[in-house]
Amino acid sequence: MKITIVAGARPNFIKIAPIIKAIEKKQNEGVPISYRLVHTGQHYDKSLSDTFFEELNIPQPNSNLEVKSGSQSVQTAAIMVAFEQELLQNSCDLVLVVGDVNSTMACAIVAKKLNIKVAHVEAGIRSGDMTMPEEINRIVTDSISDYFFTTSLWANENLLKYGISKEKIHFVGNVMIDTLYQNLNRIKKPVFWDEYQLELENYFILTLHRPSNVDEEQSLQQLLLGIDALANDKKVIFPVHPRTKAILADKELNFKNIVCVEPQGYLAFMYLIKNSFAVITDSGGISEETTVLGISCFTMRENTERPETQSIGTNTLVGIGIEKLTEIYSSFLKNGKRKSGIPELWDGKTSERIIDILLTQN
Repeated sequence: MKITIVAGARPNFIKIAPIIKAIEKKQNEGVPISYRLVHTGQHYDKSLSDTFFEELNIPQPNSNLEVKSGSQSVQTAAIMVAFEQELLQNSCDLVLVVGDVNSTMACAIVAKKLNIKVAHVEAGIRSGDMTMPEEINRIVTDSISDYFFTTSLWANENLLKYGISKEKIHFVGNVMIDTLYQNLNRIKKPVFWDEYQLELENYFILTLHRPSNVDEEQSLQQLLLGIDALANDKKVIFPVHPRTKAILADKELNFKNIVCVEPQGYLAFMYLIKNSFAVITDSGGISEETTVLGISCFTMRENTERPETQSIGTNTLVGIGIEKLTEIYSSFLKNGKRKSGIPELWDGKTSERIIDILLTQN
């Protein structure tokens, strides 16, 4: 069985690492399975790409399409053109895509038009927000896939509502959590830990990159100043996404608590998350990691495609303004952490289940 695995952006790299390990484990057992890794180049900054390959021991890609940045349409089109040539030159039995970035959708479309089966890892998640490019990517990818690997029973229900047959849907758990468990004993202090005199459980982590939070310069500045005040005497470590950095360029913002740093590699970032007091973010994936690590997470969005992080985990939606965040955070300080748990099958064995299913059904 020959599988082409697609990765394009930071979250993809975290998700494919354990899948590759599961395939290599089968190869060592003598199972006739192989993979070809294709990096679309959607994220090409070293801090968002190369670092993850190095730290997570992901083999160098067999092919890098090097599409780089561009508008949604330009980037998607470039990926499709390049990936079509990749598949024509390197045949496979199955294309495996993960997540919901442009590379996910673009490569799924190309594979199906070449009559190659598609497996979608992290299928069925929905925010209900059609202003999110990721939501469109999810819907399109799920409309044409052959195998649907889900992180929750809620995602299963979404797929059933879309008319996907039950036999094609496989509730397997969360590959991001596989990576987390596989690397917890390897996480390391970031180089700036001592410089900023960070103390365990006495600082926040802040990440922002979604257009609703960062695209409008004035509102972004007000949001950051509000978070700076909310932190009181705790430092706020803010790895600044390239998108956000460009918007803040040349602005003189005098923060008392916020410390702007470069985007972190996986091992340093997980160390920061694991040892933080709380996380403020607009990322969906981080709310999954904080749930498993038991760290309170305040998500600056009006919706989430990962409701299990709220109903079972440590995540709380706080909207996109500073007012509701301040209100909810004040309640958190008064009442303390709420009771939380880890969702079903988030046990570190998801990737093995995926490969077992693919081998059984092919």
